[in-house]
Amino acid sequence: MCIHVLVKGGFFITHPELFFRETRPQYLLLTVVCVAVGAGAAFRQAGTLNFGYLLLALLGALAAHVAVNVLNDYFDYTSGLDRRTIPTPFSGGSGLLPAKQMSPSTALAFGLAALGVTIAIGVFFLFIQGWELLLVAVPGILLVAFYTQNITRLPLLCLLAPGLGFGPCMVLGTYFVLQGSYDPTALAASLIPGFLVSNLLLLNQFPDVEADRTAGRRHLPILLGTERSALLYAWLALGAFCWIGLSVYLGLLPSFTLIALLPLPLALHTIRGVRKNHRDIPALVPFMVRNVVFTLTTPLLVAVGLFVA
Repeated sequence: MCIHVLVKGGFFITHPELFFRETRPQYLLLTVVCVAVGAGAAFRQAGTLNFGYLLLALLGALAAHVAVNVLNDYFDYTSGLDRRTIPTPFSGGSGLLPAKQMSPSTALAFGLAALGVTIAIGVFFLFIQGWELLLVAVPGILLVAFYTQNITRLPLLCLLAPGLGFGPCMVLGTYFVLQGSYDPTALAASLIPGFLVSNLLLLNQFPDVEADRTAGRRHLPILLGTERSALLYAWLALGAFCWIGLSVYLGLLPSFTLIALLPLPLALHTIRGVRKNHRDIPALVPFMVRNVVFTLTTPLLVAVGLFVA
């Protein structure tokens, strides 16, 4: 089976599995983890979950993540950035557009359709749970829509945007659709993926500095250089673990969430490797992999701690 999409010059044939690959599914686990943090906070508050609402919230969050991935692919291809990027496991997009396996118009339509799914689910929950959802829904949608073309040209916002999207917007959004309110525990928990996901994108920009510079981007590794950005990376990583301890001390998170400190030795090892190899991209890539591992496992353990507590 294949889908025929009419483009200039005839029909462009797109197989369904290419749409799956275009989502960059290897990255979508991050969304599942962040939604689990919000669900854990809601379960701790109520002792029960509406699984229908939870699945719908997960679908909306996944659609938002798919939208930002696909729109990023589209804009990077049409700007010519893909042709200047040295591919690594963390850069270069899906590779489908440069390989002519999917047309740019198909990718754009796919990305906008995914964003439309997120908006439709958000509108549903607005009627069910209340207008206060807009406090996280509107910033989240704006981050998806404007990330590649606009936010990547604003250094500080480029650093904060991924953490805001996957942290407060996604975690608090999940909590709100399940509870119909906001809660200090959910906010405290949301800042943990907030720190880590911003750091994830910060590190993933290191290999792309020269290519991104030619495309007009102005993220911090371009502005500060990779040496100072590696120091910032270290502080943000440590900040996530310090926040876990401080949140437990302040009573914002239950003591069992201290299990999220278990990946700290891996984080320290990764910090050392990043600071040592920030200019040597082949040597840096294994530490980028380790960064992904503790970025996923730390909030996952927070979610476990919330459910158990």
